[in-house]
Amino acid sequence: MTDLTKHEILITEPGMRADKVISAQLPELSRSAVQSLISGGNVFCNGKPIQKSTKLPVGAILEVEIPPARPLDVKPENIPLDIVYEDDDLLVVNKPKGMVVHPAAGNYDGTLVNALLYHCGDSLSGINGVIRPGIVHRIDKDTSGLLIVAKNDTAHRHLAEQIKEHSFTREYRSVVYGRIREDGTVDAPIARHPQERKRMAVIHSPSSREAVTHYFVVKQFKDFTQLRLRLETGRTHQIRVHMAHIGHPVAGDPVYGPKKVITALQGQCLHAGLIGFIHPRTGEYMEFEAPLPDYFTDFVKTLRPEE
Repeated sequence: MTDLTKHEILITEPGMRADKVISAQLPELSRSAVQSLISGGNVFCNGKPIQKSTKLPVGAILEVEIPPARPLDVKPENIPLDIVYEDDDLLVVNKPKGMVVHPAAGNYDGTLVNALLYHCGDSLSGINGVIRPGIVHRIDKDTSGLLIVAKNDTAHRHLAEQIKEHSFTREYRSVVYGRIREDGTVDAPIARHPQERKRMAVIHSPSSREAVTHYFVVKQFKDFTQLRLRLETGRTHQIRVHMAHIGHPVAGDPVYGPKKVITALQGQCLHAGLIGFIHPRTGEYMEFEAPLPDYFTDFVKTLRPEE
């Protein structure tokens, strides 16, 4: 058992909230992890415990204590993994549609983490507060494609910093409703939906976070458009929210799409097809691409050509 890890953050701007400051300065911590640290009495301002909404004065010292990682109560499972790349620091996995990334209520088995624990044993980072999760970023259950997994905390920190600085390349493939004629960009902030807490929405409010999605037309059909999309930021459900916001929801999306869902897709037609990053040890830029899965290409074959 290791000792507490301590971080000190100097507050340089007035009126900043503690949770937002910590999230910005320690990007390896998820928002829920930051909130848990604050509610657990592990964050202090000038030596006194604070609340997440505490406004911090300029010149104050914010102290963050991160407890030792606790064991992850999840069993390793011998689930086949499509590993695109692996070395001593990280691995790149092509996740199938339908697989949950991290265990949560209702999904404790059959997740990517269950499979990683079996494949990697003790060689996964513990930086998110539990031993050996390794997850640097996530994609939704019904989104297929590439994920990077850190095998140690140093690799995790380096990769998380690249995501924070928008230097981590993430490109998706999708089919959306309607015909899009030209390439474009959606620059619209995203926050939790005020009434439906499981949904996100484009909202202009203090709690919103900047979100930018670039999209490029690959092929037009009569009622759909095939796109390539590049994330500049990585908010929850970002592509799904942004495309619905401009009137072109992702085909098959049961949350942000039309009420009559394309059930044959069994979820949104969205594939994380390419990732690129600077290797945390070698400094080399690496890029990996995953081909379109069968569910995607089979759906495209059913679409009527543009008239």
